[in-house]
Amino acid sequence: MFDDFEAKESISIASSSNQPLVTIHKYFPETWIWDLVSVSQSGALTISKTVPDSITKWQAGSFCTSPVGFGLAPKTTLKAFQPFFVTLTVPNNVILGEVFTLKATVFNYLHSCIVVKVTLANSQKFSANKCNGCQYTKCLCADDSRTFSWTITPLVLGEVSISVTAEAVQSLNLCGKRPVTVPQKGRIDSVIKKLQVLAEGTKQFKSYNELLCPSDVVEKTVSLTLPKNVVDGSAKASVSVLGDLMGRALQNLASLLAMPYGSGEQNMLRFAPNIFILQYLESTNQLTPQIRSTALTYLVSGYQRELTYKHNDASYSAYGMDDASGNTWLTAFVMKSFGHARRYIFIDQVFVNQAKAWLGHRQQRNGCFASVGQLFHTSMKGGVNDEVTLSAYIIAAMLELNYTITDPVVKKGLSCLRNTYTQVNATYAKALLFYTFTLAGDQAMRNTLISQLNAKAIFSGGGRYWSRVNNGSVTDSLEVEITSYVLLALMSGPQLSGFGLGYSSSIVRWLSQQQNAFGGFFSTQDTVVALQALAKYSLATYSPAGGVNVTITSPSGVITTFTINQSNRLQYQKSKLQEVPGDYNVKAKGKGCVYVQFTLRYNIPPPPDRSSFIISASASGICRVPNQPLEVTITVKYNGQRLETNMVIIDVKPLSGFRVDTTSVQLVNSNSNSKNGVVKRVDQIGCNAVIYLNKLRKGEEKVYTLTIPQRAPVEKLKPAVVKVYDYYETREKAATEYTFPCPVL
Repeated sequence: MFDDFEAKESISIASSSNQPLVTIHKYFPETWIWDLVSVSQSGALTISKTVPDSITKWQAGSFCTSPVGFGLAPKTTLKAFQPFFVTLTVPNNVILGEVFTLKATVFNYLHSCIVVKVTLANSQKFSANKCNGCQYTKCLCADDSRTFSWTITPLVLGEVSISVTAEAVQSLNLCGKRPVTVPQKGRIDSVIKKLQVLAEGTKQFKSYNELLCPSDVVEKTVSLTLPKNVVDGSAKASVSVLGDLMGRALQNLASLLAMPYGSGEQNMLRFAPNIFILQYLESTNQLTPQIRSTALTYLVSGYQRELTYKHNDASYSAYGMDDASGNTWLTAFVMKSFGHARRYIFIDQVFVNQAKAWLGHRQQRNGCFASVGQLFHTSMKGGVNDEVTLSAYIIAAMLELNYTITDPVVKKGLSCLRNTYTQVNATYAKALLFYTFTLAGDQAMRNTLISQLNAKAIFSGGGRYWSRVNNGSVTDSLEVEITSYVLLALMSGPQLSGFGLGYSSSIVRWLSQQQNAFGGFFSTQDTVVALQALAKYSLATYSPAGGVNVTITSPSGVITTFTINQSNRLQYQKSKLQEVPGDYNVKAKGKGCVYVQFTLRYNIPPPPDRSSFIISASASGICRVPNQPLEVTITVKYNGQRLETNMVIIDVKPLSGFRVDTTSVQLVNSNSNSKNGVVKRVDQIGCNAVIYLNKLRKGEEKVYTLTIPQRAPVEKLKPAVVKVYDYYETREKAATEYTFPCPVL
């Protein structure tokens, strides 16, 4: 493997004998070679590779394995050289309306002087102004460098390519007293950098989902609407069609949520759904080698990462050994997921056995399980008796792994649930109990619980769902999870009288309407349970026969057509929409089911909603000194209905031209006796700092600081956004902006 210290991979463009060779840099790898090769019995192998032709120092190492042992080679180094090259200083992203200085620095590694002409390629996506008095053809002598600059104003949103070319040109003039030479090779060097131009405000995603199952023709009208305060030019829309409910999740196995994955539970979102998808595709003979390879890759990486959250006593918690103890609920989640995954990848059975044994030691005399460790997913408490809900989850996990009802731990747990279920009023707890007794084969309890649940079902838009409140005024992660458990229970046992596939299909219709643009739902656990339930429903209703033609008609009459059949039912078919807002007609003709999703993306200024969180942010620093870092101060208070939150995320975007220093995050008003608001972890995702807090108590104000060093100067700076939200109650959120503290950069 080669580690890249300064490297830029380049492409050499062959030319005629009359034209110089042009080297274009446009790829910046962190590693160059990472290959697995077989060596013959001779013990020698020659491999040819094209070296990126920039001034680069590479370090290489290799190891080998064989039936007789393991070998490790000493490291070696390689230097790549070219006569001169150009580098660009460009911000990672800017906001439309901001202006920045593009700097191109040319280095000369020849022993003679050259005259360099530097050219910025024209583009309709930005305007460029030369600096006053600047010259773009200059002498450059040995081991010297020159910097050339332009003022760039982006004109459009999205990705913008910036291309700069440096050429060694002939000149009759001297460079000082030294003659000018032109290298025979490498006379021209070009570099291309990608710049992301973003819209102001906070990004919003809105999905309009329709599950259409025509026996002949079905028509629907979908209205795409934008809020009044939408940022001009930020709205983008698309429509996609799939012939399989699992197809959208399958397209986004790496990122089912637009949310971070920094804890032991969130990591399992990259692990568990792969199992359900593999089981479904395998059972329906739709599993291709490519899909299997992708899914197994995520299973292996998820398995290895999850072990980093393991405690010495075989339990698991959100932040591993950084937490005081393992968590009962997460340990059960890991146990069942590892047990299911053993069918597809190597997982040491000892980890499953040890987790079950640890859970067994948490079982009390009455058969219920004690809640140990911090529970970030507080909705698991399920009403007045959280032991019942937690115990139902653990017993269901063991029954999924084929531990029988005669297993001592399972037997005692079921006894606990039968003796205490009458004390439970929460709909969430009843849905989970319904699933647990389904796996246990207890038909009497199934009938009792489905009757109680059916009485609380809510109908909306042809779909059926359950809510934490009887009027259905709340729709969030918990509602998806409750509804998914009901569907999972119906699909995991013998059909109950009056609750056949027709009843289940109405649940699926509602669930499909909640799915986000990435294939997930609101948060972590609702996505895992919903995909498990949908996979079981899809398997029960799968039919290879039939085909459907879908026609999308725009407000102006533009027609887009999709054809779904058995050969492409898993294929993700997508088309951009040009008319937003507007009413689109959807017509499905044929026999079978198709899943149609309209996705709308746009930006709005940070909403003033302060019903759940109150957040403010400001930046400070020394304005008179260039390139000085700024300190961002963030004040957060929870103002919602609960006594305390679940895990809280603070997402901090740096100002354009700045970067976040994740090591600098501090809670500055910490009370040593309080663990509320403690920073558990800080990640950098993209350009943003993502701060994980264990929880916030109602009315308690917390103040955090972090440093943002400057990378590249940007003028006319727009405000940067800071968001805060409850990871499991995503409707509880707030956002604010902070600005550059000085009037002039």
